[in-house]
Amino acid sequence: MNITKFGHCCLLIEEAGARILTDPGNYNETPDVRDLDAILITHEHQDHMHMPALKALLAENPRTIIITHEGVGKLLDAERIPYQPIADGGEISVKNVSIKSFGHEHAYIHKEIAIIQNTGFLIGGRLFYPGDALHNPGVPVEILALPVAAPWLKLSESVDYARAVKPKKVFPVHDGMLRQDHRLGPTRFVPKTLLEPLGIEYIDMTEGSVAEF
Repeated sequence: MNITKFGHCCLLIEEAGARILTDPGNYNETPDVRDLDAILITHEHQDHMHMPALKALLAENPRTIIITHEGVGKLLDAERIPYQPIADGGEISVKNVSIKSFGHEHAYIHKEIAIIQNTGFLIGGRLFYPGDALHNPGVPVEILALPVAAPWLKLSESVDYARAVKPKKVFPVHDGMLRQDHRLGPTRFVPKTLLEPLGIEYIDMTEGSVAEF
């Protein structure tokens, strides 16, 4: 599996001939990619689904399918953009690569902010990307895309989440608000320091990084 991190939560996953993009949001430049087989959208916040970015990607990838839940689907319906719905516990195959959905709620931010729909995706039975939630899928996870900075998250919760999921490897996501390397600080060394003694390998990925797993 090859993973390119365009920034924040926008990832290109290449697995077994499939090219899958996650969450094209407005915290990173719209990626210039072709031959996409699927775009996965975890929830409707613009740092994960920026409609102009999505439309630009669809213009260059007219055969790609969008996989998401009904919450995002309502926004897509309004723009007459087709999608393939997936619910918590559901599974869709993309070029024989399994896409499974886990979870159905965004993490709590504040009592005055409504909780919207969110789903995490297990891709190829290896990579789990939770979106904006700390949902434990309850299945073996080899690679975890680990949120490290958010208005709904403390770094201690991020570390404890990784410990609960028990992946073999983690790399950081949801860090688009920390664009400069010198601002990444504890979001890098705290997870690495606390997870690696437990046998969880920490792989640092910043904007533009490419890694093979």
